[in-house]
Amino acid sequence: MITTLVTGEGSGAAAQPLPAAPAEISSAPGFASQPVVQPLPAAAVEAVADEAVSAPAPVDAASLSQLVAQTATPSEFSNELACLAGAIYFEAKGETLAGQLAVGRVIVARAKSGRFPASYCGVVYQRSQFSFVQGHGMPAINKSGRAWTEAARIARIAHEGSWKSPVEGALFFHAARVSPNWRLTRLARIDNHIFYR
Repeated sequence: MITTLVTGEGSGAAAQPLPAAPAEISSAPGFASQPVVQPLPAAAVEAVADEAVSAPAPVDAASLSQLVAQTATPSEFSNELACLAGAIYFEAKGETLAGQLAVGRVIVARAKSGRFPASYCGVVYQRSQFSFVQGHGMPAINKSGRAWTEAARIARIAHEGSWKSPVEGALFFHAARVSPNWRLTRLARIDNHIFYR
């Protein structure tokens, strides 16, 4: 005999006997021999189609310069991506692609770290971080030149994480011409910047 506990109007639990299970099951479950396919609702089909269109195509590049050449320049920038591209432009436009990417990845790492503002614009406009910031803005950018095109593409690559920087994980950098005597772990010098963790 099997017993179970049943509550009864706040009076506590009492043991009640359960009826015995039947000795034989009268009918066995049946299985369909053909797959059953249910159509998705129209809204779900549209969402999947939109996702497939907006998802970036995988890039197969052997070098950073090849990836930059294959990366489309965004036709419209979100405010955040514009802040990232602007910072790369002003901080590293005369440097190699690796140097520009390193600067961009530091800004991305800071925004994700929890130790700095949680947005690219917050990181770029944080007080006393970038010398090109004037008040709460950047100087005008010549968007018709090659330097802007590279900075915009590098910003997209840095944001998407599609190419890792040689100083991946760095949260700090300074111009090589200065010596702030930071007590941080030095990772490397790339072009005109020294990067730290």
